[in-house]
Amino acid sequence: MLDHFFGWWPTALRASLLFLLLFIKPIKHIHSTTQLSIMTIKVGDTLPSVNLKYCPYDPSLEHACGIPQNLSTDSFKGKKVVIFGVPGAFTPTCNNSHLPEFREKFQDLTAKGVDQVICISTSDAFVMDAWGKWTKTNDKLILAADGNGEFVTATGLVQDLTKIGFGAIRSQRFALVADDLKVTYIGVESGSGVSVSGATAVLASL
Repeated sequence: MLDHFFGWWPTALRASLLFLLLFIKPIKHIHSTTQLSIMTIKVGDTLPSVNLKYCPYDPSLEHACGIPQNLSTDSFKGKKVVIFGVPGAFTPTCNNSHLPEFREKFQDLTAKGVDQVICISTSDAFVMDAWGKWTKTNDKLILAADGNGEFVTATGLVQDLTKIGFGAIRSQRFALVADDLKVTYIGVESGSGVSVSGATAVLASL
């Protein structure tokens, strides 16, 4: 059929046309599949294996930060953990509402069998440590940095905030519970406040 319409074309051009006809649709299909595979983590899913960074609480370092350590999500195996994500350390809602509620309800969470409560932001470990000092979180919560956005990207809990100068990879406001690495609760905010991602909602799910 190609010979009927393009028989007069040079061999090289005919080969190029054949390549486009054969492969243009598969390429589009692969791209579409990649896009669809980036989905938000849901109840029943397993946490991705990602390394976060945090500075262990040290009361002797009042005006300085410690050395960042690795915090692998693999270490949550056999534990019940709460992970909540914030768009940014020190930002108004995160600082005045989201983090304080988890700090205040920490004992209630542990009474429900929670082993660790981790706050994640795409800031660096030093900023997260400074935020912990500022809010007097002490050793109640682990303030972990997802500096490269690996966790929020792998879980689909990422948002683009370039329009307000925060960059293309920022955490959504969310909270999840994982028991032995399996997600048992996930709450992602659709508005600007704290509801399904707050400590009260998490406690109700336990």
